Amino acid sequence: MEENHLPEQTNDNDRIIQVNIEEQMKTAYIDYSMSVIVGRALPDVRDGFKPVHRRVLYAMNELGNHSNKPYKKSARIVGEVMGKYHPHGDASIYDTLVRMAQDWTMRYTLVDGQGNFGNQDGDMPAAMRYTEARLQRVAEAMLDDIEKETVDFQLNFDDSLSEPSVLPTRIPQLLVNGSSGIAVGMATNMMPHNLGEVVDGCIAYIDNKAIPVEELLNYVKAPDFPTGGVIYGMEGVREGLITGRGRVVLRGKCHVDTKVSGREQIVITQVPYLVNRDKLTDRIGQLVNDKTIEGIAHVNNESNMREGTRIVLDLKRDAVAQVIINQLYKFTELQTSFGINNVAISKGRPRVMNLKDLIAEFIEFRMDVVIRRTRYELRKAEERAHILQGYLIALDHLDEVIQLIRSSSTPEAAKENLVNAGWGLDEVQAKAILELRLQRLTGMERDKIREEFDQLMIQITNLKELLANEGLRYDLIKKELQEVKDKFADERKTEIQYLADEMRIEDLIEEEDVVITISHLGYIKRTSASEYRQQRRGGRGAVGSKTREEDFVEHLFVASTHDTMMFFTEKGRCYWLRVYEIPEGDKQSKGRAIQNLIQIPNDDKVKAIIDVKNLDDKAFVESHYIVLCTKKGVIKKTSLEDFSRPRATGVNAITIVEGDELLEAKMTNGHSEIMLAVKSGRAIRFPEEKVRATGRGAIGVAGIEVDDEKDEVIGMICINKEDATRTILVVSEKGFGKRTQVDEYRITNRGGKGVKTINVTDKTGSLVGILYVTEKEDLIITCKSGITIRTGIVDIREAGRATQGVKLIRIDEGDEIAAISQIEDQEEEVETPGNELAGNADDENAENQAQPL
Repeated sequence: MEENHLPEQTNDNDRIIQVNIEEQMKTAYIDYSMSVIVGRALPDVRDGFKPVHRRVLYAMNELGNHSNKPYKKSARIVGEVMGKYHPHGDASIYDTLVRMAQDWTMRYTLVDGQGNFGNQDGDMPAAMRYTEARLQRVAEAMLDDIEKETVDFQLNFDDSLSEPSVLPTRIPQLLVNGSSGIAVGMATNMMPHNLGEVVDGCIAYIDNKAIPVEELLNYVKAPDFPTGGVIYGMEGVREGLITGRGRVVLRGKCHVDTKVSGREQIVITQVPYLVNRDKLTDRIGQLVNDKTIEGIAHVNNESNMREGTRIVLDLKRDAVAQVIINQLYKFTELQTSFGINNVAISKGRPRVMNLKDLIAEFIEFRMDVVIRRTRYELRKAEERAHILQGYLIALDHLDEVIQLIRSSSTPEAAKENLVNAGWGLDEVQAKAILELRLQRLTGMERDKIREEFDQLMIQITNLKELLANEGLRYDLIKKELQEVKDKFADERKTEIQYLADEMRIEDLIEEEDVVITISHLGYIKRTSASEYRQQRRGGRGAVGSKTREEDFVEHLFVASTHDTMMFFTEKGRCYWLRVYEIPEGDKQSKGRAIQNLIQIPNDDKVKAIIDVKNLDDKAFVESHYIVLCTKKGVIKKTSLEDFSRPRATGVNAITIVEGDELLEAKMTNGHSEIMLAVKSGRAIRFPEEKVRATGRGAIGVAGIEVDDEKDEVIGMICINKEDATRTILVVSEKGFGKRTQVDEYRITNRGGKGVKTINVTDKTGSLVGILYVTEKEDLIITCKSGITIRTGIVDIREAGRATQGVKLIRIDEGDEIAAISQIEDQEEEVETPGNELAGNADDENAENQAQPL
């Protein structure tokens, strides 16, 4: 150990120097690491380039390889770069050239490639002797004004040429295209962003240098990847933009299609950034073979250059698409994460920078470029003006000048004679006069010289003012940035998906009333309420939704897009879903299988829906109840608070005994009256207080007596005792119905047989529905065939509870009513032809000729 502390010694011939090996290793390694950091692996914060990218673009510019010129062989470009500026392997230079031409790698490509430059499936590009390239217009904007001494130049590797140390880019390249690299002891991983958003952020910073970085996030919202995808959650992204270090979770984009055969398939149309499509497809196939993911019958990568990404997964008949999609996110690269690590070279040193730092550095650089460009242009303008001034002096003394030149023996003597003639000419002007062509002496040319001189003097004044006024320079930077945005900016490719705990998604969703329909086989969709035009009762109706032949609409409900829907299944479980999460479709579309949205078992189905405005309103949920009834007449009441904490797997709402199933669920305020109706035409009315509140797992108590094995409860309504405007509406399966005053039904104890509510005959068919309606509402009737009709409740005649009612809808042979629902009257214009006959519908024998919508 002692020898480490020996003083430096030299031998006799001074050729060997003893040094401390520890210090020597430290010094050598630091020199090496700084060379790698500054000269190879990390980008410069000003132009966003590493040396190899900068050299490729500069060499192409020097070759005249511009966007409006013919392509040049890539090998020619690589040779130019390697021979003049970048003394490394040709492979690294060509890889750089290729990467700058790949639109799935660069958010804004800098090279326009012709030929095979690879693809997203991992196929390699063709050799450089086969491909051709030229600059993109956006790259030319990064080289603008390079000839105007806007940046420093340095000697190349053999000191024979000079190259720029940075490019005078007008585009915030580092933010726009990002960068990645591994240096010694540090690395960088910067995400690409949208050019329009970055320019807006730069302009906002220029307008207010003290703007908080959090406010800049209103302009630069999140990374924007060339391959699109969906950013899943913003917490890590926000942290990355604010601190310079964070994490972005990126998902591919997919949707579910239904084939003609009825089977579903998942189609992946966008994969995450830098994900190899072939490897993703192989990985999915491997997971299917390993039975890690079940339900996929076949997977195929159908992507091509014309249509882009398309990976198709054919599902087995009993597979639940949403479950498989979630498994793909979990087990494959359909969901990936990127670490944000904004490290770049600033003033010769590596530094971690947030969004504001990156914008500030770029604007500072642009200010330096504008100043240097202005000084150059001012110098050139003054030099030119000085020569033009000499021309004007010579033209004012034209005859003397000609005589003086003719009498001079040599050009040098002529120059000296002009300088010494006493007209105020210097050597530069005298030389320019001697080189003046004779044609410039004509009258027209003399006027042009005078006009050019006057314009130059105005330009010189403007340039001096620009150099003296920082505000004008910032205005010029903003103007040039806006030109860049107008020329090159495009829409975002990557969507942003906020997580539930990050923000209120409702703020992004327009609030409107929608009609929610669920078919017998469990297909759900939401449709704008305005799609259901009004018809007079007795009309034929319109096709409400396309379903399979054995399917029909079973539930029809109206809610706001901001509401929460509670779904109760026939086995007594409760699930939650926000209305805006329900897929939108037109009136004719089939919808999506509800199992793809909520985790309902295949042997269960939705029987009742409750619309809740806000489950977070504590006072509301504590003062309201959920009342449930079954087909066998059992009734149960539970506090809404017990259902206020949604779970993805659902909760038990009622214990169902064997042979029974849940029929209906209603929300009450605890002081309503409950009315149950059975298929045979009876109904019972009793106070809600007769049913005490119990927990979610309870069985419930008897609501109405159901004796006959063929009889069953068909509906339940909750009556508000203070609302005298509402009546009881009942409808039979063959299209008869009527309205009856509530008071005609006497109040009894629960558990009794009840009283007659409609006179059931072979002509009317069994009772199918009971509603609590007002004349301001419309009735929507849905048949098993898919036909729907909407008619004003005010048009339905009131009648006694023991009558059979009037014809509400004309039903084709073999068809039956499947569901009824009420909706607020939209006061739409009646457009149905044949309504002049609708007034005769009270007559049971009237021929109703109303046409379909």
